[in-house]
Amino acid sequence: MNLYTIDTGLFKLDGGAMFGVVPKSIWQKTNPADDKNLCTWALRCLLVEDEGRLILIDNGIGNKQDEKFLSHYYLHGTDTLEPSLAKYGFKRDDITDVFLTHLHFDHCGGSIIHDGDKLVPAFKNAIYWSNEKHWNWAVYPNDREKASFLRENILPIQESGKLKFIEDIDGVQFSKNMRVRFVGGHTEAMMLPQIYYKNKTIIYMADLLPSVGHIPIPYVMAYDMFPLKTMGEKKAFLAEAVEKEYILFFEHDPVNECCTLQITDKGIRVKETFRLNEI
Repeated sequence: MNLYTIDTGLFKLDGGAMFGVVPKSIWQKTNPADDKNLCTWALRCLLVEDEGRLILIDNGIGNKQDEKFLSHYYLHGTDTLEPSLAKYGFKRDDITDVFLTHLHFDHCGGSIIHDGDKLVPAFKNAIYWSNEKHWNWAVYPNDREKASFLRENILPIQESGKLKFIEDIDGVQFSKNMRVRFVGGHTEAMMLPQIYYKNKTIIYMADLLPSVGHIPIPYVMAYDMFPLKTMGEKKAFLAEAVEKEYILFFEHDPVNECCTLQITDKGIRVKETFRLNEI
């Protein structure tokens, strides 16, 4: 089994939205904002090579949206999907499975590309994985969340015939060394891959914990649909992660790829930060 960090660039989001009720004077210590109150965030994906399968977990914003849309998010940096895959000797057509933690545009926008005037799967040989509960939530979105669910990112997957659903059971097996955890505070039925690697357990945090700066329990995004549920999920997960010595892999932290946790007099906090290839 092999794991590879796949960087697809950086983008910006409002710092207040990313930290909810936490005052700027506190959160800017870990995530400094620019003069527009925007903080930089990563679009970091994970490639899992497991028993003959090449599984890509999330795929960033992509580049098919128009200039007006992309201008709101200030995409920058030198990393994009294809060169990041090529760094490890892979290309799009090698991907066998695209695992989508959830269908917000910054997690699944790279799923679909333009082919002339048509929208088609970017990974033509891959099965795309979601779950039925979250899929329906995304296809028939609530008014608050619908700006994050772009139909052009979602419906072409189903129309291609390449969509499959993972059974909505916590701990369901996805591949030999990967199980799936379900959480619902950020959005309905978001999936967190739990990967067994080199005798360690790695959790791909998606938007339960976007960054190291979100580890304290009250640090919850304004984007979360059910913030009290998020807090409960974080509290339970962090306690488990400390006890079982999990490694956390961050999708959005612009600096830190991975960390371990420890108990301090302020609660559960970071113990060590490191890169995936240092494990």
